[in-house]
Amino acid sequence: MPSTKSSRLLLLVTAAIWGFAFVAQRAGMTHLGPMAFNTIRFGMGALVLFPVFKKYISRSYLSQAVLAGSILFAGASLQQWGVVYTTAGKAGFITGLYIVFVPVLGLVTGHREGKTLWAGIVLSLAGLWLLSFSQGFKSVNPGDLLVLGGAVMWAIHVRLIGRYAGRYHPGGFAVVQFTTVTVLSAATTLFVKESWSGIPAAWLPLAYSGVLSVGIAFTIQIFAQKNVRPAPAAIIMSLEAVFAAIGGSIVLKESLTATELSGAALMFAGMIVAQIPARHR
Repeated sequence: MPSTKSSRLLLLVTAAIWGFAFVAQRAGMTHLGPMAFNTIRFGMGALVLFPVFKKYISRSYLSQAVLAGSILFAGASLQQWGVVYTTAGKAGFITGLYIVFVPVLGLVTGHREGKTLWAGIVLSLAGLWLLSFSQGFKSVNPGDLLVLGGAVMWAIHVRLIGRYAGRYHPGGFAVVQFTTVTVLSAATTLFVKESWSGIPAAWLPLAYSGVLSVGIAFTIQIFAQKNVRPAPAAIIMSLEAVFAAIGGSIVLKESLTATELSGAALMFAGMIVAQIPARHR
């Protein structure tokens, strides 16, 4: 069992993998539709883990894992649709707002937070406005709104994993969770009639997203959150926004305007401030 210190390091590795995954997700959209891409990448993640953890799959947590997988499907779908219309960097920062939503959801379940939570929310909202809404609502990128909806789902998912990680085997839980996402994504792919023909051309983004981002990173998250509470875990994983911006700049040659950079900086500051009470406690 990893220590708290090593668990935090594992969460940082997870943030790096997820951050650069935004680049892979953007690149994959050149060849595949969002739902087909998610079907393949989560299917790959489940297949990679199944031989290793199949003996730990249990009916005792089947319903909980399916619930977590359904929330993960909602978050992944909204995010994948969103990156079709927005940049990897912006998607990374907007997704990072889930670390503000994590303690907000804690309020609903009776966890009191300090005043700095609300200061963090104000900073994050101001940053989001500069990043996505500074030109008015008529010019809002629909991709940003989809990614924002996905961020809410990620926050719910972090809360669920925080609740279940200490009760059930992380590997077996992950296999069931990813299988659930795969089945739901495949059904949606057939419903919206997306093509599968671009799979050979998208093999590299699929390999990164499926094996590293899904198979390894999400499993690391479950293992690591056994020793790190949801709110502190979220602040570490918020660094995926930084890695997403770096990856988008280097690989996809994306850039943010001065106003968007200011918004990103405010959002990142808000993410940090919102977690201060939980870290000190």
